[in-house]
Amino acid sequence: MTIWAIVPVKPLRLGKSRLSGVLSDSERTVLNRIFLEQTLDVLRNTSVITQTLVVSRDPAALAIAREYGARTVLEDGTPNLNSALTRATILAKNYATRGVLVLPADLPLITTDDLLDFLGHVNKSPCVVITPDRNKNGTNALLMSPGGLINYVFGQGSFDRHCELAKNAGARLEIVRNNNIELDLDTPDDLALLKRIENSKF
Repeated sequence: MTIWAIVPVKPLRLGKSRLSGVLSDSERTVLNRIFLEQTLDVLRNTSVITQTLVVSRDPAALAIAREYGARTVLEDGTPNLNSALTRATILAKNYATRGVLVLPADLPLITTDDLLDFLGHVNKSPCVVITPDRNKNGTNALLMSPGGLINYVFGQGSFDRHCELAKNAGARLEIVRNNNIELDLDTPDDLALLKRIENSKF
């Protein structure tokens, strides 16, 4: 039984634009690279993940992915996250007999244990496992079994919309609350919270 992970990645020099008021272009580029490498490392060390597939329009991001043993898909045409994920899922579901996981590359606190906990909620198909962001607005982790069970609707309000699609598909819906997965880094407030968490460890 296999699970494939799909990691969508914006161009490293363009991602996290909402942090432009507190981080320079070069600092955001470095941050995006660090997050991507960390995500790939977590996935590589999670035994139940059979393969990772990185989809991006950035050749630099795809080169990093290959260094970590991931497969890559070069996104072309007009940038559209949900369309890119749909195309990647068509490939992944040919091999992923247990499910397809979509995991963004901007979860700075995620660990292998967090991911194993999340994946432990996968049930007999059809099922959807989901973790929202800390505001219960966006979607920070989404697994569907089988792959392609529901449409991707990432963006504002995607958590509720993904949950509704799962129910409409007759799937078992598992909502997993996990503080580390719920913290993504999009805004200066997110960055400030991350710094407070990191400082509290020392």
